[in-house]
Amino acid sequence: MLYLSEVLIQNPELQNFDELMEVIKVRSKSEMFFRIDVKPPYPDTPENWEDRLEAAFT
Repeated sequence: MLYLSEVLIQNPELQNFDELMEVIKVRSKSEMFFRIDVKPPYPDTPENWEDRLEAAFT
């Protein structure tokens, strides 16, 4: 299972929400489940960030 908090910890170089979405897309190829357990800390995180991350994972 892929946790959003793990992705953020493992990729401290990420600068914005779009970069995070790209990492989620790549990781989705090797993971079966995705758990959103924290809110991304980026200033450009949109209001519908949960839906967008889930869509990037699928």
